[in-house]
Amino acid sequence: MHRHSTYPRSARLFPRQRILAAALIVTGILASTAPSDALGQAMAFPGGPAADTPPSLQNLPAKRTGQAPNSQGKLGSGGSLPRTAGQEHRVYDLRPYTGYLTKHDHPEQAVIDWVLRETGTDVWFTAPFGFLNADREKLSIYHTSEMHQVVSGIVDRFVAGEKEPQVMNLKVMTVGNANWRSRAHMLMQHVSVDSPGVQAWLLSKENAALVMNILRQRSDTRQVQDLNLTMFNGQTEKLASTRGRNYVRNIRPAAAGWPPYEPETGEVQEGYKLSISPLLSTDNRAIDCVIKAEIDQVDKFNHVDLELPLPNNQIHKTRIDVPQVVSWRLHERFRWPSDMVLLLSCGVVASPERTKSAIPLFNMDALTGSTSGRADALMFVEFRGRASENLTSIPMAPASPSQPRIGQAGGANRGRY
Repeated sequence: MHRHSTYPRSARLFPRQRILAAALIVTGILASTAPSDALGQAMAFPGGPAADTPPSLQNLPAKRTGQAPNSQGKLGSGGSLPRTAGQEHRVYDLRPYTGYLTKHDHPEQAVIDWVLRETGTDVWFTAPFGFLNADREKLSIYHTSEMHQVVSGIVDRFVAGEKEPQVMNLKVMTVGNANWRSRAHMLMQHVSVDSPGVQAWLLSKENAALVMNILRQRSDTRQVQDLNLTMFNGQTEKLASTRGRNYVRNIRPAAAGWPPYEPETGEVQEGYKLSISPLLSTDNRAIDCVIKAEIDQVDKFNHVDLELPLPNNQIHKTRIDVPQVVSWRLHERFRWPSDMVLLLSCGVVASPERTKSAIPLFNMDALTGSTSGRADALMFVEFRGRASENLTSIPMAPASPSQPRIGQAGGANRGRY
């Protein structure tokens, strides 16, 4: 007996059509119950979110409606800047200065550095509200009228000052005994310095030549550097002379060989690093200069004897070294008449240059592990005017492989202020 369906022939569904109809029904149910973005995600990624979605987009927190995240800040009324102290927005044209420095990357950075040195950094991060921004063509300042007077004075020294390269002569000398002052005292004018242990004097160029002659007559005087630095007004130049000294810092087990220990060596850098940034007044009669110097020297290596066990119940005797480093730092800003010479004494500190014995057999440092070298480090800084008016050659300062040469830009975090 044949059983007939109660559906008409036009309404009968084949198996494949039944599956498609069921899928459409389920889709309709999901569309009516699930959020639209979840449905869109399910339709876009049939294999599920974990199948094709990047890990950073998986398991995102639910969006909060009607409340802005705190990290986005609060929008000010009308987008206007606060004027609680009568702040003004002024734009300073830097093209008369930066237009000459075609080979310098970000020459406007020197303007920013000197503005911050003059004003300090706190005034830009505390009340009243203000900001500072610069590019190669302009400097934008938003602050009080008193602050604009300070900023305009610095900007004028760049845009209305010297555009040609200038020459700064730098001499670094060491004297074994500080009694050189007894003969030179009356030739020098003392200047106060904030850095502990540092002394400064101003000398006329004639008196500077006399003091130099006094020092060169001494047997314990050694000239470390004598350089003419060609610099653009306000820019920073660097020089360095460092070298590494190796030592045994640890004893570790060896993979093979006898004894089953091997030394682990380390290296400590010694020498000096120096950076100088001069800024002339608009009439070239005065000069501001920021000098930063670092001297590191290995005074000696302290030896430590070790006794290590061996598999045959014996003792292996060895030695490690602990470096004793003497360091000295200077970071000062000076202002003096450009026709005078600035003399700095770092005090009796680690000598920036280690003397080496002419005869290696008598080099006692190799036997004792110590470094002879306490000296009064002196630095003569002299402004010599335009480079075109100086006929002297301009030597390059020595640079270690890990340090930039003169004129090469340093890292982002330079610690200038």
